[in-house]
Amino acid sequence: MKRFLITLMLAATVLLCATAHAHKPSDSYLTLMVSDKTVDGRWDIALRDLDFAIGLDQDGNGELTWGEIRARQRDIAAYALGRLTLSNAGTKCLIAGGPQLIDTHSDGAYLVLRFTASCSAQIEKLDVDYRLLFDIDPQHRGLLNLQSGGQTSTAIFSPDTPHQTLVLREASKLAQFHDYLVTGIWHIWNGFDHILFLLSLLLPAVLKLGDKERRPSDSFKASFVEVLKIVTAFTLAHSITLTLATLQVISLPSRWVESAIAASVILAALNNLFPLFQGKRWMVAFAFGLIHGFGFASVLTDLGLPQSSLLLALVGFNLGVEIGQLVIVSVFLPLAYAIRRTMFYRSAVFSFGSSLIVLIATIWLVERLFDLRIFTVSA
Repeated sequence: MKRFLITLMLAATVLLCATAHAHKPSDSYLTLMVSDKTVDGRWDIALRDLDFAIGLDQDGNGELTWGEIRARQRDIAAYALGRLTLSNAGTKCLIAGGPQLIDTHSDGAYLVLRFTASCSAQIEKLDVDYRLLFDIDPQHRGLLNLQSGGQTSTAIFSPDTPHQTLVLREASKLAQFHDYLVTGIWHIWNGFDHILFLLSLLLPAVLKLGDKERRPSDSFKASFVEVLKIVTAFTLAHSITLTLATLQVISLPSRWVESAIAASVILAALNNLFPLFQGKRWMVAFAFGLIHGFGFASVLTDLGLPQSSLLLALVGFNLGVEIGQLVIVSVFLPLAYAIRRTMFYRSAVFSFGSSLIVLIATIWLVERLFDLRIFTVSA
C-alpha cells in the first residue's frame, strides 16, 4: 500500500510539472447573441495567441502594429472561424466574418472579431463546436457568454469538452449560478500558479521543524489545523480583492498582478527551503491571497457580464474556486500525511519539489515582467 501511495504521489508531481504553463492561462472570450434564426458574435482573442498560432509579427521585432494586423485580417478570420462551428437542428449555420478591432483586456491587447451566423430555422438549441488553439496549446480555454431573450449563461470549452449543446430558454437563477460555479472550479484547476502557491504552503504541513531538520508530524490533527488556517486565510484574502476588483472598486494592471502572483509562488516555496515564516504561513497565505484575488477577478471582468448578473456571478464563481481548492487539499493532505515519514516525501516531494516550484515560478516571473515566451507547450 505504501509503495502504491509513493508511486501515486510521484506520478502526481511529474504530471503537475509537465503540464505547468508559464504564462497566464490562455483564454478567449466568445459572446453569442441569439435572435430568431440569427447569431451575432463577438470573439475576443489575445493577439499574443494569434501571433503564436499564425505569426503576425512580420518584421520580428517583438511588437505588433495595426498595419501588421490589418495585413493579416483575412488570415485571422479564416483561422478563427475555421475552428468554430455553430449548428441548429442538425444543420450548420452559415458564418460570415465582419469587422475586426483591437480592444484591451486585463492581460493585454485582444483582437475583436465580429461575425454573423445565419441558421435555417429558429434557434431553440445551439450546438457549438470550438477548437481554437487546442492543437498547439492544450491549456487554452474558450469562455462563452450566451445571451438570449434578456438572459445570460456561460460555458467553458477545453480540449476535453470542445462541443456543447446550449438550450435556449429562460435561464433560472439556479442554472446561472451553476454555470458560474463550474467556471470557478475549472479556473482554479487550470490556474497552475494558484495551485503551486497553495501546494508550497501545504508541503510543510505534515512536517515539523526541529533544531536541524524537518521531522514528520506526529499528529494528523495538528497538520489538519495548520492546513485549515492556511486555506481560511487564503480564501478570506482573495475573496476580498476578487469582490473589489469585480465590482471595479480597485483595478490593477494585469501584468503587475500576474508578476506578483509568480513572485508569491517563489517566496512561498523558498520559505520551505529557508524557513522565515515558520508557524506563520497563514499570514503569508493571507498577504499574497490579496494579490491572487485580482488574478481570479480578471476572468469575470473580461467576460463582460451585465450588471444584473454580477452578484450571482461573483458568489457562484468564488464558491467554485473554494470547491476546487478544497478538492486539491482533500486529495493532497491525507496522501502527504501517509508518506510523510519516507525519504521520498522529505527529499523528492518536499525539498526537490519546492526547488522545482521556485524554478518554474522564476520562469513565470521573467516571462510576465518582460512579456516573453521562454517555453511553449504543444499537444
